[in-house]
Amino acid sequence: MKRLALHAIRSCGMFSLSRHLSSGMARVLMYHNFSAPGIKEPGALNVEAARAQLAYLRRHFRVVPLLDVAERLSSGKGFDKNTVALTIDDGRLSCYEFFFPLLQQFEIPATFFVVSSFIRKEDWIWTDKVLWLSEQPNAPTELSLAKINAFFRALNWMRPEARNEQIQTIAKRMGIVIPSEAPAQYAPCSWEQLREMADSGLVEIGSHTVTHPIMSSITDEESRHELIESKRQLEEGLGRKVRSFCFPNGQPRDFRSNQIKQVRDAGYDCSVLAHFGLVKSGSDPYQMPRVGMGSKSESIEFSKFLDGMAYYQHELKKLLRPIVHPQRA
Repeated sequence: MKRLALHAIRSCGMFSLSRHLSSGMARVLMYHNFSAPGIKEPGALNVEAARAQLAYLRRHFRVVPLLDVAERLSSGKGFDKNTVALTIDDGRLSCYEFFFPLLQQFEIPATFFVVSSFIRKEDWIWTDKVLWLSEQPNAPTELSLAKINAFFRALNWMRPEARNEQIQTIAKRMGIVIPSEAPAQYAPCSWEQLREMADSGLVEIGSHTVTHPIMSSITDEESRHELIESKRQLEEGLGRKVRSFCFPNGQPRDFRSNQIKQVRDAGYDCSVLAHFGLVKSGSDPYQMPRVGMGSKSESIEFSKFLDGMAYYQHELKKLLRPIVHPQRA
């Protein structure tokens, strides 16, 4: 029923209208993982859906590097109409295998935020370890589809050592050992692959910290180290400057305001969050919101979020909230 309603709304021209009304705001799209043609994996966008999304972008939008969006904000210039930037988080091999060839085919730029210790194969990303545990035959109920998001939220507020201990405790309860290297589905890119993408002129490599901590869960000294050391490691491995940063998880509770200043002081030109929104003229280039697209495999859902319909629904809900839920005296 919801899908039929969306098709009816689009056929009435509402998607085109919302795209026109929001054309002066930039979209920063967020992806994480990709899968082969015909393969459906949780949280991964398969090649067919990714190709369809890029074709839609090519028809209706102007895709630019993320740093172009940041420079427009810093200089006070407005955006060209229907500006979009693409970002991919974490550093998984699937970006190189499945998405990079599409970027080359459509000649579309993107920013790839990578976790430096992951690329260096010192460890793999803790969120992926949880997902891997959830895929095992004897996974506990807290890792079920209905409860895993709540489990992630609980882990987010823990110190990294407490979080890692909790993950290991669950593995022990399951009677299994978490592999020291990431399984194929969660494997990282190599330095050679990152350099190839960067050398293409289409992909900018940005930092996503050293170890992927939730920044609000660590001290200021630790977050400064994550920012500076990840930048140093990536620049050493890539042989080029790293100018952009992505906050892990990136919701408002996942970082402190002084950590925004730390990003600037560490030498980055911009940073992105993960909470939903469009980028307006006058927005902070160090707190750019994004639009998650990794789960939007259906074209109608993708265009709802890309064209701006979802944004206006979100803004309307914010306006109506005080009316629907009035403050009690």
